[in-house]
Amino acid sequence: MANKSVLAINPGSTSTKIAIFNGDEKILGQNISHAADELAPFPRIIDQHHFRHQVILRFLQDHDFDVRKLAAVVGRGGLLGPMASGTYRVSEAMTEYLKQTKTEHASNLGALLAGDIAGDIGVEAYIVDPVTVDEMTDVARITGRPEIPRISIFHALNQKAAARLASRQLGKPYDQCRLIVAHLGGGISVGAHLDGKVVDVNNALNGDGPFAPERAGSLPSWSLVELALSGKYDPPTLKKMITGQGGIVAHLQVNDMRKVEDMVKAGDARATLVFEAMAYNVAKEIGGLAAVLEGRIDAIVLTGGIAFDKYFVELVRRRVEFAGRLIILPGEDEMTSLAQGALRVLLGEEKPKEWKHAGGNA
Repeated sequence: MANKSVLAINPGSTSTKIAIFNGDEKILGQNISHAADELAPFPRIIDQHHFRHQVILRFLQDHDFDVRKLAAVVGRGGLLGPMASGTYRVSEAMTEYLKQTKTEHASNLGALLAGDIAGDIGVEAYIVDPVTVDEMTDVARITGRPEIPRISIFHALNQKAAARLASRQLGKPYDQCRLIVAHLGGGISVGAHLDGKVVDVNNALNGDGPFAPERAGSLPSWSLVELALSGKYDPPTLKKMITGQGGIVAHLQVNDMRKVEDMVKAGDARATLVFEAMAYNVAKEIGGLAAVLEGRIDAIVLTGGIAFDKYFVELVRRRVEFAGRLIILPGEDEMTSLAQGALRVLLGEEKPKEWKHAGGNA
């Protein structure tokens, strides 16, 4: 049998996740944390490139893993602009763009790190379904201001993986399903999946949709403008109030949903109200996308870490079960999703795409 060993790399803001798969089986994995003093010498996230490369190589050496056994290396995709879903070959154009972009995000390191290691051993490097996957219909982009179109930034990697799992449960090919997938994590994205494409989804990073543990979601626009013009806050603070210090953390000063659940169980009235409001907003977003799919829905899929919370799931279920079958796929396994994307290419089930700058897709 041909070699199907894949190294998956997922850089986070203070950690680097590494996993080695032999086919579908994970044979080695580690979440390597980076202390603040280790990262302090690097002014920008992209400057951590070579530091993290050495961390990965040390890990592999410490575990006596011969990198020459790898058939491919796959990294978490970065903020590359609008692009079609799929597995993309890491190219020089892609890595140069990520080195030069002013948009800071740890996932920008994924392609660079995968390309480094793959280049050393002469195999291909890939990224899979980055957050800027954009399959929205034209009508879904239009808002009341032409200067402010809606943008597709969401948990594409996990949404696509959950959608494929759900389609298998339904006994239908993904590209023939009508699904609503809600990723419930530090950010929340809710997408309408129609025949294999996410035709509408909220900007889960810094735009719209339900509020989340760390994100404000949609806000009344007039009040937001007045807040911005009040002179009380500078632009970086305002942006942080929307992404990072919005949502649950703004209301309750905690972002760990397990602690929020404990507060609810202890009878904290404020925590209960905010917790239920977040579930209410998720359900309302799902209801809106039910209209997008014209009420013909094969399943509503709840995934991400908060989907482990039975009370939260129940609050959502009560309001949306009229629209379709509920499938609960709690948690997210991004490493497996990355490896499976590369494996589909290695097995010939999918052709790798070539990334092009300025939103071009292969």
